[in-house]
This record gives sequence, C-alpha cells and structure tokens, in this order.
Amino acid sequence: MVLHLEDVEIIDFEDMDFHNATVIAGFPSIGLVSTIVANYLIDAIGLRQVGALNSPHFPTLSVVHTGEPLSPVRIYGGTLETGEKIAVFVSEFKPKPNLINSLSNAILKWVQQKKCKLLISPEGMVVEGKSSGGENIVDAYAIGSTENARKTLQAKNIPQFKNGIIAGVSGVLLNKGKQENFDVISILSEAHPNFPDARAAASAINVIATVVGVDINVGPLYEEAERIEKQLKKFHKQAKPMTSGAAPIPQPSMYG
Repeated sequence: MVLHLEDVEIIDFEDMDFHNATVIAGFPSIGLVSTIVANYLIDAIGLRQVGALNSPHFPTLSVVHTGEPLSPVRIYGGTLETGEKIAVFVSEFKPKPNLINSLSNAILKWVQQKKCKLLISPEGMVVEGKSSGGENIVDAYAIGSTENARKTLQAKNIPQFKNGIIAGVSGVLLNKGKQENFDVISILSEAHPNFPDARAAASAINVIATVVGVDINVGPLYEEAERIEKQLKKFHKQAKPMTSGAAPIPQPSMYG
C-alpha cells in the first residue's frame, strides 16, 4: 500500500496487521531522546522494517546500517510475547519546519487506517533552573490528547505535563489527536540540551513500558549511555554538511 498525503508518501513493504497496535513516533528532539528511544525499542524488541516514508523535502541521502541502505524515515513493526503489537516510526534527522504538518498528518492517517489504538511521541524537555546532568534517574512527564488518554496516565500514576509549550511533530500530533478524538500521548523527559541524552531516553522508555503494560529492560541503555552518546555525536557531525540549512525547531519546555 502507498499512502500519499500532501508532500509525504508512506510505502508499506508488507501488509502487517497493526489492529490495536501501539505506535511510537521517534523524531529528533532535545537530547535526541526520541531517536534513541525509537532505535532502542527496535533493537530490544526485535522489530523489522515494514515500511518507509518519502518526501522531496527529506535529506537526499541513504542511512547505511550493516550493509543495508535505509530511508531517512522508516517504519518498523512486530509483536511482543504478550501479543501486544508495536510499530515505530524513526528518523535520525529533524524535519524542516515546513514539513512538520504534512509529516504529522501522514503518520496519523496511517495509524488510523491501520486501526491502531494509541500513538506515543517521546520528546526531550529542558526544565528551566534545573540541571539535567550527572543523574541516572531523570524525571519524565506525559500529556494526552483525549480524556481517555489522560485517564490512562492518571490510572498509571504518570505525572502529567500541566503548563508549557510542545512544538514540532509531537505538538502537531497532540493537536490532531484532540481534533480527531484519537489517543495521542507525548512523553517529555528532562534532557540535556547540548548532547544526546541516553539517560533521559531510558526514563521515557520506562514511561512507555508503563503505559503499554510491558517489561522493557533499560539497564543496557544506562550502561551504554556514554557509548551511544559518542556514536550519535559522530553520526550527526558526519551528516551535518548534508542536512545544513534547515531552520531550528522550537523544543518542548516546562516552566517553574
């Protein structure tokens, strides 16, 4: 199936059943939290690539991993031992501001067509007046697009984000979810603004595991945080000349 929506095209490599699946949208944010979360889940759960996104506005490059060429934005999927179905959208590149609405619309349209039940978008967040460095345990918050999503967060004792701004893909997905009465949850993890923050990603994954009701071991993520951060720094340094020129996107922030 090929889904065309404005400037974004979604191509399914196989017709996987995602009925009642939970979908994770992982696009770069503060501390690269979303990208780290998405890639860790793909490896930890053992998901396989089931689709890709195309757009004339995406970076003109191929991400090569273990000898395989990959699109800048990809879809992975699979089923947990519990029977829970998971899909993950992942990208290593921050979308240009003029593409965020089209990209968000395409993702939500795909999720609705596949009859998925929940869309989760993790984000990094800077808390003014508080340092996020040197701590293994990082605070994370969440916000739901619908009353049902907010009740889920409350029932699972997940702190809810009360005041502030959520920009980019997560912000648009939350608004679209509210308008179309679809459950979208954005998870905001306190992250360092100046480097890839694997510890913040681990906190976001813990919240995802709580929401979905599954066990995800984040121990290796804490243990390998330094290696992952160095690897992503190197990757982005290499990719910067090919993706330069994109305007920065406002990032989530919390006041107080």
